[in-house]
Amino acid sequence: MNRYETKIARMAAGIDTRADFILADAKDADMAAGISAMGRNRSMGGLSPYRCREDYLDDIRAMLELDVVDIMLVSASTLETLVHEGAFNDSRVQPAIRANDTTDLWRGRGSPYTTQRSVPFRSASLAGAQTRLGLYSMTFNGNAEHDAHALECFRSFREEAQAQGFSYFLEVFNPNEGRIAQPDWGFFLNDMIIRALAGLLQTERPAFLKIPFNGAAALTELCAFDPRMVVGIMGGGSGTTRDCLELLHQAQACGARAALFGRKIVDADDPLLLVQAMRHVTDGDLLPEEATCFYHDALAREGRRAERALGADRCITENMLLAAPAGMGTVR
Repeated sequence: MNRYETKIARMAAGIDTRADFILADAKDADMAAGISAMGRNRSMGGLSPYRCREDYLDDIRAMLELDVVDIMLVSASTLETLVHEGAFNDSRVQPAIRANDTTDLWRGRGSPYTTQRSVPFRSASLAGAQTRLGLYSMTFNGNAEHDAHALECFRSFREEAQAQGFSYFLEVFNPNEGRIAQPDWGFFLNDMIIRALAGLLQTERPAFLKIPFNGAAALTELCAFDPRMVVGIMGGGSGTTRDCLELLHQAQACGARAALFGRKIVDADDPLLLVQAMRHVTDGDLLPEEATCFYHDALAREGRRAERALGADRCITENMLLAAPAGMGTVR
């Protein structure tokens, strides 16, 4: 078994430890934002402000060679390219595809998709998938008709997944239509996730969850509800290096056992160094501020300088992280 399969099996058996925390690199953003998802082109004189597909693929190849993350989440077309060249042949990293691409994911430049009600949609075919693991996403907005339709599409996906022997993890986004007040998002998601899974047999359930961090209280409630359910968090925007590492630390303290970060990794000065810092935090070797210093020190040893000075990069800028309960920042 690869590393992910070993860890998820230990979690299912209730014998996992802190070292079993699952890290995933989400390189599936081409299914959301197209060209602008490739990350900023840092080379001088580039024809585009964004990197080309081959540069994006090079980042994935380097991450696989580093062998720190447990899952590499990509689009079906990207996986086809990587499988064809044998990138996963000797890798302990589990490949996964984005199995659907709901419209609140779409990020076409100049478009208002993110503020419109999420519409279920699926590009990828499970029959042709070159892996047995994928991500399925849903968004609940508090509209009975629309949310019921989303659940019906989820049921159709589950039936196809079972027929294809396909395992999945479930991503649930925050509401994006404005019906639910932001302070209620976390608890609304908790209730909708649990009611959505309540009617499923064990063989139909997701391997784990991927949700936004809506504060310690909501995440702790969900993780404590059923310890057999593996809860993971998504990364959100880029933020500072401390934001990234603090999010990991606080989520793990609340009971999360997985993290799938996209923009926080792709927009880093050095994605490979950042992932190493992330693993130091999840393993308990370093606290978030210490890991931020580790990241800057490692860059300096290579004769490089981060775009953001250490003083600014050590700051927490995301409001949800600033609201952490007293003492959380000192837990190892």
